[in-house]
Amino acid sequence: MTDAARPRAPLAPKRPQVREVHGATLVDDYAWLRDPNWQRVMREPDALDPSIREYLEAENRWTDEIMKPSAQLRQTLFEELKGRIKEDDSSVPDPDGPWSYYTRYRRGGQHPLLCRCPSGSAGGQEELLLDGDAIAAGKAFFALHAGEHSPDHRLLAYAVDETGSEFCEILFKDLQTGKDLSERLQDGNGSLAWSSDGRFLFYVVLDSNHRPCKVMRHRIGDDPANDQEVYSERDPGFFVSVGVTTSRRYIVISAHDHVTSELYLIDAERPEGAPQLVAERVAEVQYSLEHDAPRARFLILTNRDGAEDFKLMETPESAPGPSHWRDFLPHHHGRLRLDLHLLRDHLVLLERVDALPRLLVLRLDDGVQHEVAFEEAAYSLGLLGGYEYETTRLRFVYSSPTTPQQTWDYDLETRERVLRKEQEVPSGHEASAYIAERVFAPAEDGELIPITLLRHRDTPIDGTAPLLLYGYGAYGLSMPAAFQLNRLSLVDRGFVHATAHIRGGTDKGWAWYKKGKLSNKQNSFSDFLSSARYLVSEGYAAADRVAIHGGSAGGLLVGAALNQAPELFAAAVLEVPFVDVLNTMLDDTLPLTPPEWNEWGNPIESKAAFETIRSYCPYQNIGNRNYPHILATAGLTDPRVTYWEPAKWVAKLRASKTDNNLLLLKTYMQAGHAGAAGRFEKLHEVALVYAFLLQVFGLAETRSLSASA
Repeated sequence: MTDAARPRAPLAPKRPQVREVHGATLVDDYAWLRDPNWQRVMREPDALDPSIREYLEAENRWTDEIMKPSAQLRQTLFEELKGRIKEDDSSVPDPDGPWSYYTRYRRGGQHPLLCRCPSGSAGGQEELLLDGDAIAAGKAFFALHAGEHSPDHRLLAYAVDETGSEFCEILFKDLQTGKDLSERLQDGNGSLAWSSDGRFLFYVVLDSNHRPCKVMRHRIGDDPANDQEVYSERDPGFFVSVGVTTSRRYIVISAHDHVTSELYLIDAERPEGAPQLVAERVAEVQYSLEHDAPRARFLILTNRDGAEDFKLMETPESAPGPSHWRDFLPHHHGRLRLDLHLLRDHLVLLERVDALPRLLVLRLDDGVQHEVAFEEAAYSLGLLGGYEYETTRLRFVYSSPTTPQQTWDYDLETRERVLRKEQEVPSGHEASAYIAERVFAPAEDGELIPITLLRHRDTPIDGTAPLLLYGYGAYGLSMPAAFQLNRLSLVDRGFVHATAHIRGGTDKGWAWYKKGKLSNKQNSFSDFLSSARYLVSEGYAAADRVAIHGGSAGGLLVGAALNQAPELFAAAVLEVPFVDVLNTMLDDTLPLTPPEWNEWGNPIESKAAFETIRSYCPYQNIGNRNYPHILATAGLTDPRVTYWEPAKWVAKLRASKTDNNLLLLKTYMQAGHAGAAGRFEKLHEVALVYAFLLQVFGLAETRSLSASA
């Protein structure tokens, strides 16, 4: 479509809102897009202010119009993406005494089915506990956030979200009769824990600002109005969760932000007892624990005493306070301890060294250690906790950019591995048709940035390929080098896919995270830009065919990169992007603002934090300059990145930019942060993103390399 024939993009009216902060004048022309009743909109999407709805729907119509030529391509991509999914898939059954529990999908089904069968009997009679498809029928949105059976196997507690806002209703099913119980618990978030006798359920509730702030105790059969408050968090910067130790002896209440934690214990056999504090919160000190029942102690994973990458400590079960903590496994700089899994006789640590995960196994009786080795240059690894405690079986999942996900059982004594399940790709997958690499780009200050690359074996590294560079770089989250089915649709069309493991994540240890947050946040952006420049210089990408992609805080990364070096990129995709950082961090009524001040800084109290955030905030730094082709998405009921952030950013960008490149906003009016809940419905969103990239790069008609091989 020529520029002359193209319909006009919607132009949001300017309604300036002016305020003074730390002596600076902030003018926000598009603040009106924030519905003053946003809390109600989270629960009732139809309550959105009509003028705001009109603008969002106009943007949606504009996106639909521009993407109309790609309708057939999107359908082709959708069918291709769907064809890689095993429709009647199921997880490996997880034994718990007389029953083994698992999740499966029916052919054509969008939502999970929770099931069980008798343990130890291959092909035993299945019991369907919960039918997600049936519950979702007729609903505009449905997501199952939790499903936990009681220790006596009589009841199932499950949490459902019907708006995308993550406000969940908790319901109960009698597994003996198959009938639902009458009680329904409101405003949960899916964090649940049962008492040992199955008579009480502990659950977390959200306040009106969508903050998980309380733990409640519900007695089965009682009116929920009589539920007892067990713990209430007064600091809006701390969120609350609840769980159980692997031994199932203790219920654990966690109050935490991103860098500080505080735990309380309740004896699961005495559920009406008061919570016992383990250690008072100390700023930037984190700890988690597991119960070593045979040795009557707790093992504690913590960064106290300067153990930046975490060490392991022990304390008597009868005296869990910090004055009794003693070192158990020392700290090793550069070996980040990520997770602690404790069984009766063995301890398993999930660690990360040089941006790759690994497993360390220790036998508790004699301290004998060994590592579980993996051979690929880049891979992903995760522990599956399971219900069993008195076992030598460890279950983990493994994948790499070229290897579909595998579920393994590992005997901690014999060291034998048994492959229990390998992800099936119905349309076919030849791992040897793809090449995965790990390269290192030099940062501006000399640090080396790990980059994971995936390409088809027939894609040349000669400076001609299109490249999609993905990044996140926040909250200490690392980006796993995992198998991603969807990416193959671009890689098969000649794209190189790159993931930059930039500072702000913990890919190279906790220090890697600290060097990409607060006053060091610019390192995240410069690392991303350095990664792009390096890949072009090494021939992995054509200089004029680099696209960047990020979601949520990764959208902040992409937005900042677009302001700082827009000439490097031909296209950008920002999914539910956190692009209005300054205004959000100045608004302490929003769900995530107080707990995230230790990530970005508190611009309300600190002028230095205000100036730092203002210097990189994507919304604040939009300029009268050329930008590449851009697609942004939003979810109307998103409580994490509110819909008005991408809406305001697109409105301001459209009024400011000096080019004729595409600028599209797609707001999903019946979804939240994660988009559509149905496993196939999500693929339409992926197809839109990929069609956008192929369309702007002139590759809509490109033949799949795998199809031609």
